[in-house]
Amino acid sequence: MFENVKEEIEIGGKIISFEFGKMARQANGSVLVSTGETVVLVTATASKEPREGIDFFPLIVDVEERMYAAGKIPGGFFRREGRPSEKAILTARLIDRPLRPCFDEGFRNDVQIIVNPISVDQVNPFDVIALNGASMALMISDIPFKGPVGAVRVGYINENFIINPTYQEIEHSVLDLVVAGNREGVLMVEASASQAPEELILNAIEFSDEYIQKIISFQEEMARRLGKPKMEVVLDELDPEIEEKVKQIAEAKLNEALMIVEKTSREKEIDLIEKEVTETIAPEIKEKGNEVISEYGDVIGYFYPVSAEKLRQVKVAFKKLQKRLMRNMILEKKIRVDGRKPDEIREISCEVGVLPRTHGSGLFTRGQTQVLTVVTLGTVGEEQMLDALDTEEAKRYLHHYNFPPYSTGEVQPLRGPRRREIGHGALAERALLQVIPDAKTFPYTIRVVSEVVESNGSTSMASVCGSTLSLMDAGVPIKEPVAGIAMGLIKENDKYEILTDILGVEDMLGDMDFKVAGTKNGITALQMDNKVGGLTREILKDALKRARNARLFILEKMLSVIPAPRAELSRYAPRVITMQIDSSKIREVIGPGGKTIHSIIDETGVAIDIEQDGTVYITSKDEIGAKKAKEIIENLTRQIKVGERFLGTVTRLASFGAFVEILPGKEGLLHISKISPRRIEKLEDIFNVGSKVLVEVTEIDSLGRINLATVEYLESVKERTPKRYAR
Repeated sequence: MFENVKEEIEIGGKIISFEFGKMARQANGSVLVSTGETVVLVTATASKEPREGIDFFPLIVDVEERMYAAGKIPGGFFRREGRPSEKAILTARLIDRPLRPCFDEGFRNDVQIIVNPISVDQVNPFDVIALNGASMALMISDIPFKGPVGAVRVGYINENFIINPTYQEIEHSVLDLVVAGNREGVLMVEASASQAPEELILNAIEFSDEYIQKIISFQEEMARRLGKPKMEVVLDELDPEIEEKVKQIAEAKLNEALMIVEKTSREKEIDLIEKEVTETIAPEIKEKGNEVISEYGDVIGYFYPVSAEKLRQVKVAFKKLQKRLMRNMILEKKIRVDGRKPDEIREISCEVGVLPRTHGSGLFTRGQTQVLTVVTLGTVGEEQMLDALDTEEAKRYLHHYNFPPYSTGEVQPLRGPRRREIGHGALAERALLQVIPDAKTFPYTIRVVSEVVESNGSTSMASVCGSTLSLMDAGVPIKEPVAGIAMGLIKENDKYEILTDILGVEDMLGDMDFKVAGTKNGITALQMDNKVGGLTREILKDALKRARNARLFILEKMLSVIPAPRAELSRYAPRVITMQIDSSKIREVIGPGGKTIHSIIDETGVAIDIEQDGTVYITSKDEIGAKKAKEIIENLTRQIKVGERFLGTVTRLASFGAFVEILPGKEGLLHISKISPRRIEKLEDIFNVGSKVLVEVTEIDSLGRINLATVEYLESVKERTPKRYAR
């Protein structure tokens, strides 16, 4: 009944397979995408009718991880998948962002893309092939999609670019860059890098284009062969009469309102203008409604309510006018809504140590965007364990981003972090991860939380700046300070203007959101989305150049407040001592059933984490407990030698001798004949359990058993031994 077609394409030396008609055949479009032993099922489905009463495109992308794909059973009590992992959410956002601009403005049918990684070899990442699979599923479906979109990952190892590197190659790459594009140019970029220069990023993007175009051609060929006729849809279009009326009433007043510098005042004035427009036009858009019935049952009139649809169109027309006026102001007058020039940064202030009891804190303010970032230092054992399909099993550096509704003066229910908050936190995490010291240098788990307390655009990059301040305040020896900036774009045909440090309204009504974070040496993370189709190399180069200038300016402001990480940790932060023991001695530290390690913890009040290579992390609130625990572990793992003396403790008595603990967990046999030069009838006459006795190691046999003798006995033997004199 269904044709099963399988085609392959070679990209950068790796084969990507696309299989059609095998699974999910009732979806509008579906495809199995695989590379190596990683297989992803991608489906695209659309509602038959548009959703009414909305002014946005209802696209949703879900990534549904299944632990069986990697031969794992999910953790937790129920042993089944629960809420999406952070990796799944970030992959869904990665797919959503380049696809969303490729639908007609006014398309209101619900579209859902579901990505199911059903086999994961933990060698080949599934996110990029899933993005290509989503575009392919849309291309062969009857959904009106203006694609295709092609995507590749680019690595850089030994001064060579690599297309679609494996997980293992990514670990050794100075660059992890995902680029998505169409025939016109770049649609989306996301990257983490080890302080990479701007030119390297541009070259990597340019290098990716050949492979992206090859994937696009392949998708076009598959669509010609297997694609369904596109469904006929009615686009949500404005009534020209309503649009003209809104323009006549509001244009002059909006031009004046857009020049108000302060955000709250500007928004209040724009709301008043919108209210005036609605009230003026409302009488003209009434429609005949229900009959009015008298008490005698006669029709005496009709209700004439305002048409809900036309009222919605008034609001849409008003926003469209606002967008056009703002964009014209920038393109023609080179003036932005807050009065700045295109390359001007808002006023910046930085503070550190703003919270007395936290381990580190920083407050970064840029105009009306303000972020409070707080650092907490924990033990190595407090790292986050990950239950996902990715190869990463644990994280010791975590960045969490919170965007409460009060930051924009709104009221909303609090329901935990949303996808946007998780995405912004992950971007800031990537930006700082490149400069975080390794566990050997700084043996702590580090949690950074950014609280957006006021928002007017570019909060994710403000959280990067606040994180640097708080990490330095906490005394974390970061390799370099990191700053971030968000760049925007207004583009009409061949005319464009790049904006530095964009406002919220410039993000919403503009054409690009290009976030760039880095040090003075280069870029550590970036994320770019645009709404106007592909971007050229010239625009990207100009944006990166201006972003670097802005980044250096912001770094200068930050370093004027705290020029280097503090030499001492907060007195409230835990102290960690690191020591190395022979891995074969780990069992001696742990003891039977954990008895030994628990006794050390109970005695000293520390936390102890032991790695498989023998690295031991001792965490304590004070140095005294940590040093005592270290001394105990050193004694437990030290190599005992014949001739060493110890003040031991009798632990057991037997007919043939006493067992004496000479070090924690280390016992030796003190034979009854090696206790005293005098004959002993009963050991109980000399020792009790707990008695202290000074002993010397006389022998360690091939099985590691220790034989002891009292110092008193050895001294008496020495006295009785005749001395030999030379002739």
